[in-house]
Amino acid sequence: MDIKLTKHDKRYIEGTDDVYSIMQRVLLRENKIDQEKEHLWMIGMNQAGYILYIELIALGTYKSVDVEPMNVFRVAVIKNASRVILVHNHPSGSLTPSDADKDITDRLIQVGRILNIDLVDHLIITPKTYISFRGTKLMDELEQSLKYVPTYQVIERIRREEKLIAKEKLAVANDKIKAEKDKTKAEKARREKLEHATATALLSKGVSIEDIAKIMDISVKRLKGLLIK
Repeated sequence: MDIKLTKHDKRYIEGTDDVYSIMQRVLLRENKIDQEKEHLWMIGMNQAGYILYIELIALGTYKSVDVEPMNVFRVAVIKNASRVILVHNHPSGSLTPSDADKDITDRLIQVGRILNIDLVDHLIITPKTYISFRGTKLMDELEQSLKYVPTYQVIERIRREEKLIAKEKLAVANDKIKAEKDKTKAEKARREKLEHATATALLSKGVSIEDIAKIMDISVKRLKGLLIK
């Protein structure tokens, strides 16, 4: 059932308050019939947030509503919606998401990914207030769920993560090698500077190059190279 917006309803969705403002009025209109039943709506939008449609997907019992995931996205596909928001009411007045609410959201996230349609949020509403899955971080948690992800996608994700970890380990190893090289180079420079200062001081006191080489336990050739520097 396609829900018609009135002249008082906003046409652009900028946040959850906009969604609730529209759906609160829809709920009050819908509740004239089957007031004690759960209603499940889908809002379809384009990428800019303009509402393309609002559809009543299902009408359930006083405590639950059953949906078929592909039917939820049927109109979204037909009307080229790239983003959708799921909304349903709790006649009891409770805003606590049930396990079934979480489960259907989890499933719809995966179906949306297959269809390249983003399930932006899921709102539970009453005539007086609402909660947002996105606002409570529950949406973030469900987006990480693997419960309904096809096995091949899980394998691909694991492989991508393994490659990323291997790449990060290689980068750390390369950084460590570079750091060690830089450290060795710095230590060599400090040692040569000290040897140069020592040799210069001894030479200024009239000590021969041969004797200086013996004192510093280096070859005459190396000593001459230090003095040149």
